[in-house]
Amino acid sequence: MNDPLKPSYRPLYQQIKEALLSRIVSGDWPPGTFIPSESALSQEYGVSVGTLRKAVDALASDHVVIRHQGKGTVVATHDSDRSLFQFFHLTRIDGTRSLPVTRVLLRERRTATADEAEVLGTKEGTVVVHIQRVRELDEMPALLEDLVVDAARFPALEKEPQTLPNTLYQLYQQRFGQSVAKAEERLFAVAAGAQEEKHLGVALGSPLLEIRRIARGLQGEALEYRVSRCETQRHCYWNVL
Repeated sequence: MNDPLKPSYRPLYQQIKEALLSRIVSGDWPPGTFIPSESALSQEYGVSVGTLRKAVDALASDHVVIRHQGKGTVVATHDSDRSLFQFFHLTRIDGTRSLPVTRVLLRERRTATADEAEVLGTKEGTVVVHIQRVRELDEMPALLEDLVVDAARFPALEKEPQTLPNTLYQLYQQRFGQSVAKAEERLFAVAAGAQEEKHLGVALGSPLLEIRRIARGLQGEALEYRVSRCETQRHCYWNVL
């Protein structure tokens, strides 16, 4: 059994990775900027270029930075293309992918439920911003989404211009300095209720796919909890392992 009081060993590259990550989080290297070269950073931290490169490779695997051959390494930004292909997995049955069109139904501040507070790492009753929207593919409603974020982390999100951008992760990064690095998803089979009947045009009791997603920031903190109900007659969930 491991002694909880004994310091755990961390490889040197992991320590360097965390040091680089802290500088990105602090804003030393904002999204879209190139970080110093590997040789310069290896000298700054007193490690070999190989160790530094391994640390940067780990950041690239976490989608925190992007390598550009012959140009350098840039801190990742959220644009519509990246968010579509990294985080949006619903396709037509034939596998064709397209950018969803979003229609916002609701934006409000309210108190968090117990489940939402647990996921976001806050207390029950904490004020959250709740957004409900329909996402259409090929001019047909495909998903009904409910998402919540901590209002303290995203102040006045509910007061953003009337038309929210299709890619919310881009807004989180550019407007609030919160970068989504990864997302965890759990899939469930559910039956359509009254809201899905109204907004997705499906019959009550129809089979739907429910996706519960936790979007996490650069240091693993939960930024957003999203529950999507997807119609399954024309679309399916697509992922490559």
